[in-house]
Amino acid sequence: MTYHTTVLLHEGVDALKLVSGGVYVDATFGGGGHSRLILEKLEGGRLLAFDQDPDAERNALDDERFVLCKANFRYLKNFLLAKGVQKVDGILADLGVSGYQFDEASRGFSFRFDAELDMRMNPKQPLSAKQVLNDYEEAELRRVFKDYGETSFANALARRIIKAREEKSLEFINDLVRIIENLVPERKRKSELAKIFQAIRIEVNDEMGALHDFIKTSADVLKEGGRFVVISYHSLEDRPVKHFMRSGNFEDKQDKDIYGNVNRPFDPFGKVIVPSDEEIERNPRARSAKMRIGIKRSNG
Repeated sequence: MTYHTTVLLHEGVDALKLVSGGVYVDATFGGGGHSRLILEKLEGGRLLAFDQDPDAERNALDDERFVLCKANFRYLKNFLLAKGVQKVDGILADLGVSGYQFDEASRGFSFRFDAELDMRMNPKQPLSAKQVLNDYEEAELRRVFKDYGETSFANALARRIIKAREEKSLEFINDLVRIIENLVPERKRKSELAKIFQAIRIEVNDEMGALHDFIKTSADVLKEGGRFVVISYHSLEDRPVKHFMRSGNFEDKQDKDIYGNVNRPFDPFGKVIVPSDEEIERNPRARSAKMRIGIKRSNG
């Protein structure tokens, strides 16, 4: 099984504008596609990659310039300092779930399989999908489905889960799928299942909190003129990236100086880049990808 088909492979690496001897970060190592190409194109320098999933270690690259940090990218700054790095020339992040995580039934990320309700990107972390569904109060479940799944069935689904678990705990993916299928019209089932599984996964892994931490930390560790490249797959991921690049905060509130310049650490560069029709045909999972580029300002 292919671990992961890298999305916007050449576009992502080209956007970094690699410089000889530069220090770079692949914040989402996964199958190592972006890292491999960075090392092929980079003269000298160093590449530090991050991945919290121990299964990604099998893809570690045999190159003296490469270091794999087994951690969530929200801890970027601390791990860089531990490796003797204060500033880097570029950071690339390919957000979301790897193809391997979706396709490995035992990880519980996909409703295509029946397995234990898990969805942890780091299997050592305490919170799992099973605990969210069995321990959260109704109001908390509503929040998760509404905020992270943006589904109109949030209220009804939360009520049904509370009722279902009174009879028996929800242990397996099919326990949840049956509840959803009995609630959602057939023509909407696949899309709603995707939204609801996304919502639980985001909650389990605190993906929004980690992303916010990562974006702010990236602004701290990038050198002046350094490139910040982020590939996202849904609006919840793309929105904070877009807002922070544009306004320097997640609320998209622009604070301007006396000359009308927005006070922000990054200058957005170019237009949003999306996969070509040919790439989407080869890899349908790429269809929702958006890539944004920010350049670190001298006054950031």
